[in-house]
Amino acid sequence: MGVRDQMQAFAFEPCELPAGADTLRTEVRAFLDAEAADILVPARARSWVGFDGEFSRKLGARGWLGMTWPAPWGAECSALERYVVIEELLAAGAPVAAHWIAERQSGPLLLRFGTDEQREMLLPGIAAGETYFCIGMSEPDSGSDLASIRSKAEPAEVGGEKGWVVNGRKVWTTYAQHSHYMIALLRTGEAGENRHGGTTQFVIDLASPGVTVQPIRNMIGDEEFNEVTFDDVFVPAGMLVGEAGNGWRQVTAELSFERSGPDRFLSAFALLKALVHVAGDNPSDMAAAAIGRLHAHLTTLRAMSLSVAAQLDAGAEPALEAAFVKDLGVVFEQSIPEIAHQVIGAPPRIDHGDDFEQALAYVQQACVSFSLRGGTTEIMRGVIARGLGLR
Repeated sequence: MGVRDQMQAFAFEPCELPAGADTLRTEVRAFLDAEAADILVPARARSWVGFDGEFSRKLGARGWLGMTWPAPWGAECSALERYVVIEELLAAGAPVAAHWIAERQSGPLLLRFGTDEQREMLLPGIAAGETYFCIGMSEPDSGSDLASIRSKAEPAEVGGEKGWVVNGRKVWTTYAQHSHYMIALLRTGEAGENRHGGTTQFVIDLASPGVTVQPIRNMIGDEEFNEVTFDDVFVPAGMLVGEAGNGWRQVTAELSFERSGPDRFLSAFALLKALVHVAGDNPSDMAAAAIGRLHAHLTTLRAMSLSVAAQLDAGAEPALEAAFVKDLGVVFEQSIPEIAHQVIGAPPRIDHGDDFEQALAYVQQACVSFSLRGGTTEIMRGVIARGLGLR
């Protein structure tokens, strides 16, 4: 079989935003003018990790969380309408971390694979911006290679209730210290010939006895990531998500949401805006060329991301396309601080610089971690290579 025969079909078809998108965008901008106008540029640079439960609750009250979900939990909007809201929030540097994972990944996963009881229990709180989730995938010895996870769930009966007992550790878990629940990928059986077999997803209440959450302080001083330890944690049988042993397929579908959204290329947007502002109305030739290239890359990534959103809206599983967006988005975001520094020449100052210098200092240090979100660059390029029949 030749390489061409092994290639997975992929496409980034152009798509148009739906009628009413401009009106929705105007409404979101008016909301942000009222609720986020006082956020300073250095804080806007932290949009994706900005944790503000009250802001998330206000979004929920406007019906802007769970927009694509069916009634009675959501507004049954299209993925492209949700896209308008998301890109406006990120472009404005709004604090979105509290609801982000729950609304982007956990809710859609439960809608697709969860039980009626799980949906009734969890979706209303997510849509209201009041219930927060984290993702339990990576482990100390497995990283992005989820097939090698060791944390396990074993059938058990505790106090007459059937369920599972969980032992193990998850790491690089974003905002586990603030989350109510984790959707964890755990080993429930042997992999067999298919190394991705034998894994299952569970909803774990992080207030359960035996759960320990240890924040990991990064070089900026933030505690965005955590290590979560499970020591004989009991999980009721009703908290198994989907089918036992089907965890890998479910995770793959879930990661398409994480890898393809506007957060994959707008995490450093506050710095890009600051660069344009400092360059001024009459930028140097060097600045104009650099900003023009960044704008071209941003426009292309947005078109690719919108295409993936349209495919997800149609019920497709564009895992390969999402991997392209994620990989190219990381390269784009990580290039911005270096280009900004070369163009302006101002030094990064995290605490006492002007808006540009503080945004530059933060993004320069934080962008190293951008490649971890949704899978490392090496993993993404492996996904792409397999999809293209090169591996």
